[in-house]
Amino acid sequence: MVTAPASRPAGGRGGCRAVLPAVLLAVLCAVVTGCSALGSERSGIVVTTNILGDVTRAIVGDQAEVTVLMKPGADPHSFGVSARDAARIEDAALLVHNGLGLEEGVGRNVRAAEEQGVPALAVGAEVDPIPYAGGDTAREPDPHFWTDPVRMLAAVDVIADRVVEHVDGVDEDEVRAAAAAYRGQVEELDAYMRGAFAKIPPGGRKLVTDHHVFGYLAARYGFEVVGAVVPSGTTLASPSGSDLKSLADAVRAAGVRTVFADSSRPDRLVRVMARETGLDIAVVPLHAESLTGAGGGAPTYLRMMRANTEAIAQGLTAP
Repeated sequence: MVTAPASRPAGGRGGCRAVLPAVLLAVLCAVVTGCSALGSERSGIVVTTNILGDVTRAIVGDQAEVTVLMKPGADPHSFGVSARDAARIEDAALLVHNGLGLEEGVGRNVRAAEEQGVPALAVGAEVDPIPYAGGDTAREPDPHFWTDPVRMLAAVDVIADRVVEHVDGVDEDEVRAAAAAYRGQVEELDAYMRGAFAKIPPGGRKLVTDHHVFGYLAARYGFEVVGAVVPSGTTLASPSGSDLKSLADAVRAAGVRTVFADSSRPDRLVRVMARETGLDIAVVPLHAESLTGAGGGAPTYLRMMRANTEAIAQGLTAP
């Protein structure tokens, strides 16, 4: 009688050969599934500036989490992200940033996120940007579009579009309705600004600021930009003695008696220039590039613009 060969134990060498491909296949599947999960786990919206953060929150409401990187009073030109912020950017379903060179310390992080597949919206590029009104950056696109509420209307539309397109789980009808309601408030802001600026005497719409930040406002409402203490669109630049003298001469020639300074920055150079004119020059603070905390007078974009409008109108109509 022929005896059948004994079967090899399950843990023997032949069993290993049989099990090994299955194990490798399981590991490979886990890796592939894990990679897919990483892509699908992107969630929430990350916004660089607090101005755009406020607008985005008004549009999104409770439809998605909105993380704003810049705290109240932050200077967007000098702001840099932490390692935690960088991780948030890379994990976002949508990254909203101003663009056009405003966030000078964040550009590298934005590019890295885009290379990893994060949808990014550079809002400034979508609202028909204009060049700076003057100074060393006169030929470059001006990123300070929010000083023109009409352009902010376009920003509202494009933010809403990208949220609907890229953020899973949002209710499109809710987002569109919130965007339409916010548009109405921005349109009311534009009407308010037109009315306030209409009270400034003819020839009195002349702006002198600490750096070139109100070019869009000037173009929309018919102001002349006489100059800026820092002849640049960035706070990281600094004026020379001849720059200050040239501006003082221009201010004196234009008959300007009020200059405006960013409330979040020291106004020492503005006052030096004002003394250089030999005239009695008033220095009026504005909220130029950042919102404030709740008690600072400009906790939202709409309140910031109304506060600035009131300050400019009063400053240029004072006897």
